[in-house]
Amino acid sequence: MHSVEQDAALARLLEGNRRYYEGHARAATASAHRVELADAQRPFAIVLGCSDSRVPVETIFDQGPGDLFVIRLAGNIVSAEGLASIEYAIEILGCGLVVVLGHTGCGAVQAAISVAASGNTPPGHIGLLVEAIAPATRDAHPVEANARASARALVSRSSIVRAAVTRGGVRVAAAVYDLHTGRVRLLD
Repeated sequence: MHSVEQDAALARLLEGNRRYYEGHARAATASAHRVELADAQRPFAIVLGCSDSRVPVETIFDQGPGDLFVIRLAGNIVSAEGLASIEYAIEILGCGLVVVLGHTGCGAVQAAISVAASGNTPPGHIGLLVEAIAPATRDAHPVEANARASARALVSRSSIVRAAVTRGGVRVAAAVYDLHTGRVRLLD
């Protein structure tokens, strides 16, 4: 069950996204609120998104500085450091909404598909991304499957997230951003 605050936070994100894709964005600039944000942050949502330069999280949700606690990792995967950041935002900052945001045309997902098809070993640490995304490559909609898998991983891998979700203090949602339309679509 979701709380009124979680539903309101999700509605705020989706309304901001609507303003963005309709061309009516109105978020404040960083310099306009720099002084008032210097002493504390009070983000209303956490977003685990991809590090793809075409997916600027605050911009696509039309939110200003201080509104979102954003973690960006290629393929929106759940790493130990990313999970620690999310736990911090829940426990210390009091965020009640986590959105895992995948996107169309994700290069990390494409790399995982390519490796799965070829059997080649990716160079350096790229294999960590591919390994995390690999299960989603078997799905007909791998970007969606990957976002859902990351959302599930947040709950299964973190006792803090799991406890917060169980008591109703946190909602975890998966979504996909469409690079062509600018729209964010919630999954299930």
